[in-house]
Amino acid sequence: MVTLNRWLWRCVAVALLIAGGGIIAASPPFRPVLAAAVAPSTNVHIFYYPWYGNPAGLGNYLHWDQGGHVPPNDIGANLYPKLGAYDSGDVATIDQHMDWIARSGAGTIVYSWWGQGSYPDNLAPRVLESASRHGIKVAWHLEPYTGRTAASTVADINYITSRYGSSPAFYRDAAHGNRSVYYVFESTRITDWSALEQVRSTALVIAQTTDLSRVAHFGGVYTYDAFAAVNAVGWSSIAAQLAANGLVWAPSVGPGYIDDRAGPGNTTPTLARDNGATYDREWTNALATSPPWVTVTSFNEWHEGSSIEPASANPPAGFGYQTYSGAYGTTGTASETAYLDRTRHWVDQFQRTATPAPVSLRARVNNKYVVAENAGGSPLIANGTAVGPAAEFELINVGATTIALRSRANGLLVAAENAGAAPLIANRSAVGPWETFELIHNSDGTVSLRALANDRYVTAENAGASALIANRTAIGLWERFDLIGG
Repeated sequence: MVTLNRWLWRCVAVALLIAGGGIIAASPPFRPVLAAAVAPSTNVHIFYYPWYGNPAGLGNYLHWDQGGHVPPNDIGANLYPKLGAYDSGDVATIDQHMDWIARSGAGTIVYSWWGQGSYPDNLAPRVLESASRHGIKVAWHLEPYTGRTAASTVADINYITSRYGSSPAFYRDAAHGNRSVYYVFESTRITDWSALEQVRSTALVIAQTTDLSRVAHFGGVYTYDAFAAVNAVGWSSIAAQLAANGLVWAPSVGPGYIDDRAGPGNTTPTLARDNGATYDREWTNALATSPPWVTVTSFNEWHEGSSIEPASANPPAGFGYQTYSGAYGTTGTASETAYLDRTRHWVDQFQRTATPAPVSLRARVNNKYVVAENAGGSPLIANGTAVGPAAEFELINVGATTIALRSRANGLLVAAENAGAAPLIANRSAVGPWETFELIHNSDGTVSLRALANDRYVTAENAGASALIANRTAIGLWERFDLIGG
């Protein structure tokens, strides 16, 4: 199986990472191309591998020599990177990667992480710094290091949050309670994940499986392997069941798979790219399920031939390397970025068609839902006893901590009417100061909203008996809400 081979290689990689240490030197810089002008989508998550080393950086080759190869020209991959056998710790290389990822439209990298003190862990600060400068967010791919358990995973989540949570690039998803995001590779190797309940309020943990009997205590599902997306068997049903249970569906798409040079003699099947037709098919299958997120396998898993990172159109001769030539009608150096640019095409399609999962607000003062009564014609009030269209809102990220709310009752944005002097009402078609709120996460798990229009907190006036209005200068019980769903 694909995942078994990958797991065996990664077990070997862990030993090499530990032996490799964490001393990194700079490699010769690579001149980056201009980043994409349009902001990347944080709902498109791309798997990123910081496990490569070379003599100029780490002091020895790491991963490039997999399968018994002799870098720099002879590497354990069927495609050859445009950057050559690079070092994952080189700042110029990281910057180029983030620039290319921004160009692809993917707004969140899923960082391959191998445990506390590992080589990727030591490189994380410089990747976060570069990601921040490029407008990219960082989620985490918790890999199957030796001895991983449910309890150690909880400890890892707490460690990552403590060590890296202050970075501007640290990904927290506002539509899901502002929780940080962790993907667990090969999650089914552990049967009891009940320990995850300890971090459920602050971390959204995603299982790698389509067996919904194996997702207890997780917050969602991803597939990872590109093979699954070719025919997407059962995906529509899986997506519907996850949505019905408030779980995230994050199907994975990839351009292809080939690992012949990385694992000589293995029997893993190959998934041909077919000049881009495979990638298009997988994106089409994924978008047909209306997912809140799409995951891309991968930016740079070179061993498995699933990369969209630019591959050299003129790789070293004599090793049988493939190229991207022919992808989407491109040839030569133009083909090197063909999969980056096609990813941008599909991200744009996704953004135009995606329907974010709705959120609801429940006032703590009376335990009732905030509703846009009279199909949005009346001011918002906390008097709903159940979630329905009147109590559902699309949460729109406006800035780092600011949001807008679009009512599902009428498709209009919630405004702090009359610069906050009048009650909140869903009656606007565009976001401006009156429609912008700071989303504040309180220590008790509730949220509060502060209107940009007048810098006052939104309150469920008269203990929820009157309409919501932004007129308070401090947060008390009336200004606290539970953010549900998303």
